[in-house]
Amino acid sequence: MDMIVALLGRNGIIGAIGLLVFTFIYIYSGKIFYWIENQTYGTRNYILDKLDFLHIEINSNYITYGLLFLSFGLGSVTLLIVGLFLHQWMLGSVLALILSFLGWKLPKPVINFLVARRIKAFQLQMVDALTLLSNGIRAGLSLPQACGMIVDEMPAPISEEFNTLLQHNRIGAPLEECFTALAIRIPTEDNEMFVSAVNILRETGGNLAETFDTIVGIIRERVRLQQKIDTFVAQGMFQGATIFAMPWAIGAIYFFMEPKSMIRVFESPLGIMMLIAALVLDITGGYVMLKVVQIKI
Repeated sequence: MDMIVALLGRNGIIGAIGLLVFTFIYIYSGKIFYWIENQTYGTRNYILDKLDFLHIEINSNYITYGLLFLSFGLGSVTLLIVGLFLHQWMLGSVLALILSFLGWKLPKPVINFLVARRIKAFQLQMVDALTLLSNGIRAGLSLPQACGMIVDEMPAPISEEFNTLLQHNRIGAPLEECFTALAIRIPTEDNEMFVSAVNILRETGGNLAETFDTIVGIIRERVRLQQKIDTFVAQGMFQGATIFAMPWAIGAIYFFMEPKSMIRVFESPLGIMMLIAALVLDITGGYVMLKVVQIKI
């Protein structure tokens, strides 16, 4: 090693490292630029698509400004506040990095949570909606007219989804394609079963009312089982959250009891590194527990 340093010198070593970095970036430039685009414009477009699915209208520029603030602005503001008012620049830097990382990564999970909640609400409304469809068809209404009853009498989100279906049908799209688009927008097994039944029976003929009654029975039993599973999942998540929060709660209690002892943790580099390691391990354990308690049927 000493011979290499003596042969190349400091500038030579820096140049060699720079050449290696340049070569790596050049070889993987396509993947790197694709990753950057996916994390910037890809995230924005993903959020815009999901907001359209949620029937939320917002200017795309506001989404861009919000993502930039969460990724850079929030961390910068935190760094300035902690550094200028508390004179803890190292702690401010750590908090700024953590908040910037969370602001960079959290928008997609939050949007996915809102989408999953809407899909779940749609699924819970399917029993009433299919019962209404069955009664409408028995009363002599056509399938689009029965879907109009759902739009008029059912709450969101199922009324909004069927309203979108009917709007596409009114502008000339075949009804089968409209139902297929509904299955794509709401990708649940119950909805796919409903859409497949409608499309098949419209082609081959059959009693839609009786088919809807059969589907209602299947969905009602599946919802009952899902609610029972949700009870166990909620219990497991509560236990996991308690274990996750316990170290920080104990630390907060100790901070109020012995603030002079705890403040040393935030002032020394070793203490900050230990806090970061504890946070990473705690988040990893919480993620594992979250995956363990999730049950799909």
